[in-house]
Amino acid sequence: MIRRDFIKTAGAVLASTALSGSSALAEEQIASGRVILPMNRNWRYSPSKVAGAEAIGFDDSKFEPIIIPHTNIALPWHNFDDKDYEFVSTYRRRFKMPQGATGKRVFVDFEGAMTASTVWINGVLLGEYKGGFTPFSFELTKHLRPQNENVLTVQLDSTERSDIPPFGYEIDYMTFGGIYREVSLRVVPQLYIDNVFAQPKDVMTGNPSLNVNCFLAGDFAAGGSISLEAELRDGDKIIAKASRTIQQPSSAVDSSNPPTPLDPYTDAPAYTTVETAKDPVRYTVSLMHLGDIQLWNLDQPRLYTVHVRLSRAGQVIDQDTRRVGFREATFTDHGFSLNGKIIKLRGLDRHQTFPFVGQAMPARVQCQDADILRKQLHCNIVRTSHYPQSRHFLDRCDEIGLLVLEEIPGWQHIGDEKWKQVAIDNVGRMIRRDWNHPSIILWGVRINESLDDHDFYTRTNALAHALDDSRQTGGIRYFQESEFLEDVFTMNDFGFPLKPPNHPRYLNTEFVGHTFPTKTTDDDERQREHTLRHARIHNQLASNPQYAGGIGWCAFDYNTHSNFGAGDRICYHGVTDIFREPKPAAGFYKSQCDPSEEVVLEPAFHWARGDESVGFTKAVFCSNCDHIKVFARANSDPAKPWVLVAEIDPDRTEFEHLKYPPFVLEVNKIDMKKLGAFWGDLRADGFINGKQVISKSLSGRGVDEKFALVPDDRELHADGADTTRVVFRVTDEFGAMRTYANDPITFTLEGPGKLIGDNPFSLIGGTGAVWVRAGEEPGVLRLTAKHPRLGVQKIEINVLSAPAEQI
Repeated sequence: MIRRDFIKTAGAVLASTALSGSSALAEEQIASGRVILPMNRNWRYSPSKVAGAEAIGFDDSKFEPIIIPHTNIALPWHNFDDKDYEFVSTYRRRFKMPQGATGKRVFVDFEGAMTASTVWINGVLLGEYKGGFTPFSFELTKHLRPQNENVLTVQLDSTERSDIPPFGYEIDYMTFGGIYREVSLRVVPQLYIDNVFAQPKDVMTGNPSLNVNCFLAGDFAAGGSISLEAELRDGDKIIAKASRTIQQPSSAVDSSNPPTPLDPYTDAPAYTTVETAKDPVRYTVSLMHLGDIQLWNLDQPRLYTVHVRLSRAGQVIDQDTRRVGFREATFTDHGFSLNGKIIKLRGLDRHQTFPFVGQAMPARVQCQDADILRKQLHCNIVRTSHYPQSRHFLDRCDEIGLLVLEEIPGWQHIGDEKWKQVAIDNVGRMIRRDWNHPSIILWGVRINESLDDHDFYTRTNALAHALDDSRQTGGIRYFQESEFLEDVFTMNDFGFPLKPPNHPRYLNTEFVGHTFPTKTTDDDERQREHTLRHARIHNQLASNPQYAGGIGWCAFDYNTHSNFGAGDRICYHGVTDIFREPKPAAGFYKSQCDPSEEVVLEPAFHWARGDESVGFTKAVFCSNCDHIKVFARANSDPAKPWVLVAEIDPDRTEFEHLKYPPFVLEVNKIDMKKLGAFWGDLRADGFINGKQVISKSLSGRGVDEKFALVPDDRELHADGADTTRVVFRVTDEFGAMRTYANDPITFTLEGPGKLIGDNPFSLIGGTGAVWVRAGEEPGVLRLTAKHPRLGVQKIEINVLSAPAEQI
């Protein structure tokens, strides 16, 4: 496999979405330059290692038809063995090339396949790629049959191989199996644009510029002058453009004294084997004096596009596009600075895994996770623990202003030198894929929670800096005595109080998590303490500007191995459950936003008299209000009046550094007997500057009253992969979750699609979720959910037609 690996970017996506017409249109576009041809449909799959399957004439009629993203086996949401998905499987895809591809170079690009992929084209072995979280490519050009059917075969080893990070010892998460990210065919001219890195410069000066680094690969030798042109666009408006003439690079090599191999992206000594003859050559086109550029920030994440054209003898032969944001992001000795403003970072770590299908979720579902973190939990940063994650997730972070710390695959273990070479290669692939994302502010170049290894981490850090000198590096560690080789000391600290910063640029990257796992069904004592532990950490982080902030462990519960987590192989470390439904601790993160963004009032408890050891003692409310009035209603009788029983202010004694501290009510001091009752309904009204702005009521009856069915989306596209989550909840009469509801919900799905999830599904903590995946035909999906006592709920999802794949 060549060093010049696949870089999947927005430009490729734009090219692929243009192919909405006929095969003739595809041929015309290929003839005029590059084209990206999605090839996610029409695969055949066998959950076994099939001898001879790479042969062109192999009969795969008994293989299962599948669509990518694909999981190698459907699983329950918990209580399963990782060995269930650890096997070798076989994928086959037949295709014909458009006539316009004649004379072009053709690559197959894989965005992610777990874990080791051996690839053949027309029976010819192309090689094995080791790694499940980073993209890879193979060139097919020499082996294609232009007039006949071609067969692409992938033998996928999904076992935990000790020669591939993160494996070799043990890891606290499951990796699952399958070709779980998209696949495409990339057709380019003989001389082509391999990658583009658009680096904003001087963004705070009022006179910003942009260095567009273009990496050209292929045949420079054909006649005609070569030129590069770059444009910066705001929508259709061209802000600036520039061009340069390209000189053919020298290819003369003294065989008696061969040079040290260089990484073509960095001009530094290569840390992995490189193909030096035709690797990319970097050329920079500078766009100067850009004037009134709007900066990318958290509230207004402004994005621009860079368009690059490669011409020979005046004719455009290739072009590509990237999306970019202008911002200055740096960790300082007094916190994290974005565009000159210190911002306290507040976020959560994310695993990209989902119930039932592991990692095999398409763009819409990946984007929804970003929306949950930014729009529902009001985080301003996420860490991609512990590996590079879906480009769709990162694209969405760019769009909504969610900062990202992205790190390489790994968990505590460091292998031998060959293992390290793969890890170093992961650094390069991660950065070259993602270096245009304005949301990414820090490269994680150390294996999570590993011991020191001076030589290894000197190399990973140097490669990151050589590839991208515009971002700082960090390395996730768990002990402060660790050697500090990176730019930011990133530290997992699960103690309390936290250790004081021991370096000027200091970021907490994990806390709480496994030290206090909490289920949605746990009692109020645990829910309250779980919530307050997160609050206490952020209170301490706010006390010292040298804490740049903190990223809590973690956002979502996740599947794990038998020696971690609970007895059902779930790590209940999240502030939401595995279905992305919030626990009370999620309310703390949600409450830390400015009221202008959302007024928040979230009870961190279940309203039941005996839901803790000895009566109900404390009610914690997470809110960004400045005052709360609490009312009770005797015997939950709607005919009786609400009676004011308490007024509370934020707890600024324990949480003196938080802008929006939790509210704590001593419930046992409320004399319900004065209301003529021993228990009843509770209502909390939130006030800001003396004005009521929100109200929440909780029933004291202990009765399941309502059943709701809530989809994330009402439209899908008929590409066979597009998917949306559908949440179901049982609540009291006021809409508050009935935590101990565990009834079986039965589903019926009609229309062009399929249900992903248990059917029937027993509620967990009063809630749960399934996913609905569109088929390949347009129409209407009708999902019916039946509760055994609360009746039936129905939703409709429109499935819109989607372009056919061109090959």
